[in-house]
Amino acid sequence: MLLKKNIPISYVFGKIKLELALLTAYSTTVYIAHAYFNFPGVSIPIAIPGILGTIISLLLAFRSNQAYDRWWEARILWGAIVNDSRSFARQVLTFIDNSYNDEDKRAMKERMIKRQMAWCYSLSQHLRCQDSQQSLKNFVSEEEREALSTMEHVPLGLMEQHGNDLRLLLRLGWVNDFQQVAMDETLNRFSNSMGACERIKSTVFPVTYSVYIHFLVLLFVLILPFGLIEFFGIIQIPLVVAISSSFFLIEKMAIHLQDPFESKPTDTPTTSISRKIEQNLRQLLKDEYPVQPEPTTATKDSTMFYIL
Repeated sequence: MLLKKNIPISYVFGKIKLELALLTAYSTTVYIAHAYFNFPGVSIPIAIPGILGTIISLLLAFRSNQAYDRWWEARILWGAIVNDSRSFARQVLTFIDNSYNDEDKRAMKERMIKRQMAWCYSLSQHLRCQDSQQSLKNFVSEEEREALSTMEHVPLGLMEQHGNDLRLLLRLGWVNDFQQVAMDETLNRFSNSMGACERIKSTVFPVTYSVYIHFLVLLFVLILPFGLIEFFGIIQIPLVVAISSSFFLIEKMAIHLQDPFESKPTDTPTTSISRKIEQNLRQLLKDEYPVQPEPTTATKDSTMFYIL
């Protein structure tokens, strides 16, 4: 996820640099054919690309709105994960007897809260089709990692371990029935958020809709020089490039936003959110262990921005 506001222009237009190069060459060819070779039929009424551009604008607006809805839903779900993680840690710390003379109770609290940190990181990696085992080492025991090593769905396995510990707490009498129900409801909310994220991940945006819009955009930019050549002459070259760039950029923006868990700069910042959850939960634990470092990358002009 891009976290800095000063995103370089080269990064933005780098996404459509091939299209811009081809479009510049194409509009220049149209101008040369019109100015020097008197190519017949090189001009068309400007109303034709105008009408087509209006239709495309409506389609792109609808697609951008739908893509943003998917991205925003993902962000809402991870906001709920933040709140529920804090609530779960608070429940673990306050529901279990706060006696500092009982090492077993302190160990249980730390184990469950650190497992929740691991769950956030592993869910982020699971959604991005990365190795969801890689963040477990800093949070869960060797025994639990061994139990999870054969599981394809690591976040689900961590939820199962949460449930096992919750049943153990009830059997030992460390929480009562009402507290057990409240903590189980929090675990259910985690499962619901995880399932909703997986629904967004697995639901592909309609391919035919994307292809039709892309075809119309290409048709528009191909006929646009013919509509402007009579009125603007050589000036139609930068005009065509500028007008077409807006359509290409909006289309690219929608493509990137529609899949918020694909390890792209426009993703929902799940790694950053997981790191913030870890900071909050370690604060509750009064744990001074350093939080995982923030990965960074740099653009060619040395402007730094985070990609998570």
